[in-house]
Amino acid sequence: MGRKEDNIKKATEVMHILPQIRNLCIAAHIDHGKTTLSDNLIAGAGMMSEDLAGKSRVLDFDDQESARGITINAASASMVHGIDGTDYLINLIDTPGHVDFGGDVTRAMRAVDGCFILACAVEGPMPQTETVVRQALKEKVKPVLFINKVDRLINELKVTPEDMLKRFEETIVKVNKLIRQFAPEEKKKEWQVSVMDGTVAFGSAYHNWGITIPYMKKSGVSMTEIFEYCNNEDQKTLAQKAPVHEVLLDMAVTKLPGPVEAQPYRIPNIWNGDLESSIGKAMMSCDPEAELAMMITKIWMDPHAGEVAVGRIYSGSISMGESVFAIGAAKAERVQQVSMMVGGDRIPVPAVVAGNIAAITGIRSAAAGVTLSRDKDFTPFEAIKHYSDPVVTVAVEPKSMKDLPKFVDALRSLAKSDASLQVSTNQETGEALLAGMGELHLEITVYRLQEEQNIKVKVSPPIVVYRESVEGNNRGRSFEGKSPNRHNRFMMECEPLSPEVVAALRDGHFGNGAVRTGDAKEVGNKFGELGMDKDKMRKIFAIYGTNVLVNDTKGIQGLHETRELIIESFNEVCKKGPVADEPVMGMMVRLVDAKLHEDAIHRGPAQTIPAVRNGIKGAMIRARTVLMEPMQRSHVSVPNDWLGQVTREITTRRGIIEDMPSEGEVTTVIGTLPVAETFGFSNDIRAASQGRAVWNSENIGFEILPPQLFDKVVGEIRTRKGLKPDPNPESYYAE
Repeated sequence: MGRKEDNIKKATEVMHILPQIRNLCIAAHIDHGKTTLSDNLIAGAGMMSEDLAGKSRVLDFDDQESARGITINAASASMVHGIDGTDYLINLIDTPGHVDFGGDVTRAMRAVDGCFILACAVEGPMPQTETVVRQALKEKVKPVLFINKVDRLINELKVTPEDMLKRFEETIVKVNKLIRQFAPEEKKKEWQVSVMDGTVAFGSAYHNWGITIPYMKKSGVSMTEIFEYCNNEDQKTLAQKAPVHEVLLDMAVTKLPGPVEAQPYRIPNIWNGDLESSIGKAMMSCDPEAELAMMITKIWMDPHAGEVAVGRIYSGSISMGESVFAIGAAKAERVQQVSMMVGGDRIPVPAVVAGNIAAITGIRSAAAGVTLSRDKDFTPFEAIKHYSDPVVTVAVEPKSMKDLPKFVDALRSLAKSDASLQVSTNQETGEALLAGMGELHLEITVYRLQEEQNIKVKVSPPIVVYRESVEGNNRGRSFEGKSPNRHNRFMMECEPLSPEVVAALRDGHFGNGAVRTGDAKEVGNKFGELGMDKDKMRKIFAIYGTNVLVNDTKGIQGLHETRELIIESFNEVCKKGPVADEPVMGMMVRLVDAKLHEDAIHRGPAQTIPAVRNGIKGAMIRARTVLMEPMQRSHVSVPNDWLGQVTREITTRRGIIEDMPSEGEVTTVIGTLPVAETFGFSNDIRAASQGRAVWNSENIGFEILPPQLFDKVVGEIRTRKGLKPDPNPESYYAE
């Protein structure tokens, strides 16, 4: 039996021994070496040739990933690692580092209990490092640190051993600061990483070596030897003495928690049900005999098997042939196949038990973020929070109409497999609108449609998704929305919410949708903690995204009967604002008074919805509607000779330069840019620096569009949507 087959056999045996399972992911900034490291771990476990490790990037099995040299999908693989005669099963997920694919990182974090944070020894922690650390800690995933590319410090930068240790120290201090900032209160101290306790490793994934203090003691390799091997260009011998897979897998087993250890503190964080119930207790103890509780974190398309759902099992087990509910779907569906992911292969097994990551086929209703259980009324897991909204849209349509049914199916499966992608259809033109995290995200999505699904499509130039909001308030000057029959009137007032409240709403602290009367008091108190009037906020009706609707009326007959219609009208306005039909953000709407017809037949949906909708839109215009544009922060590192050209590129795109730290011959330009101005930025930066600049960007939310551009942008959006170029505030006054 070959080593790979032997490993697969061991994996299927060990997966039933819960204390010997570790679920972890590798997360880092783009180009810091995550996929190369994953290769090494898989090769070390005998799943591929060791000579190819770090060169073939096994987990980048998408040809676009290989061509671009980046990871796009979070890929998973299981392997077996032995310590002192005990075999451990390690389920590993490699995640993307590019800002456009941050959603994949967030979803991967839900499935794991521990994570390797990678930092490049030369560059240190970067913006995306901070994002992934925050995502891990928000999901209560324990981090350990691997400082990669150490050979570059020695061979390229020619640093002394003292200088090298000083750089390591700076990186460790930065990562610990992030852990202190974002870790759950009770873990802030315990999860700090340190060289002495073996939670920090150094090495080079590309050259297959790594080292930690515990491994130094075990193998007798010293820091001086490492320095000499790198200096003498003999990293091959070093890789034999301290193979990176052994060092890191030892660290994973000894320093990262298994499911039995992690689920007691992770379940309360990701599940809102009753922890004292039998299923609550089963998940806390990771009981393989209990009721099934599984969360799908990823869907990918297999050309032969169709949709494959990958997810973490928190309790019970899932077996081939049984029927389970995707919570929210109407009927149970049969599991056709249950597998473990080993490298790029799916290995079918009869069943997978709690504490493991499984791949299943046959559940058509499964999508990223869906809970599976045999109990139809199971309380689903908390929705996975994404830290940035889609900001760029393209319109896509098939070139030939005969491809239309295939095109619609392909879009449906793309939307299921990538929760960060929003797919909608323009009812008037029939075009499909794809909204994504950035230019690259949409490019890859269109590529998948064309190449993998073999559908030729026409694509519009990218469009930026703006948001509407209000700048002032119309307190005391409420706007009256009248129903078409003139018998019902609703007085509305609008005002902006503070950035702290908007951030809390975005993080989901208050939930979403209509607020039940029983919960309103508690929700009001939460708003009170953020400095708002808690008595007023206790009269809250609904939350939609980052907008809030409050019923600020007293003693109006029949209002409770129209409550649902008022909420529906509010939701409609949140989806399409008054000036450009763009989504609305960061606004509080107050219903301050209403006059209703005493007969219910005269205040039905056809009367109430237009009245409330016009009332809110009119109040927004009275409170001065503004457009909010999405912003990105860019970090461009460039040799000083080309600095002028790069700063000019940023400033001509309405960019603001915030900082320009320099180190030796290289300066990093840190600036914020509107997303609308970033199309083609990568090509222009390459040209301006003759290909010598290295850059990356992150989405940083929305800022108000400069007033001088307001009319121009609104006109362009309205024309594109087939509306009259100028918004007409008069239309909100009933005839």
